[in-house]
Amino acid sequence: MPAYLIVRVEVTDWEKYREYMRHTPRIIAEHGGRFVVRGGEAVTLEGGPSAQRVVVLEFPNLDHAKTFYESPDYRRARAIRAGGGEAHIIAVEGYPDADWQNALAASRLESF
Repeated sequence: MPAYLIVRVEVTDWEKYREYMRHTPRIIAEHGGRFVVRGGEAVTLEGGPSAQRVVVLEFPNLDHAKTFYESPDYRRARAIRAGGGEAHIIAVEGYPDADWQNALAASRLESF
């Protein structure tokens, strides 16, 4: 089942952060991952406004995501990012399609 890294970053030094960004695609791909979101336009729909950069990565499973994060290459990339931004990163398993179909079917049984 796919897993996702959800990243929010408060960039404080764009020069350092750009250097970090230059290295990450190769490392992500080597662990079977890809960018789903990489800092595109974000609109707050609920809650307070946020200026944080949002990045979402997809991996084949949670083990791949954790192996990427703990890899020596990504540790080196994080060292480049140090002082360039404050990151909050979580790894989460995806939602199985069968569970979605069941939830959707149950939802259709009721109305407001």
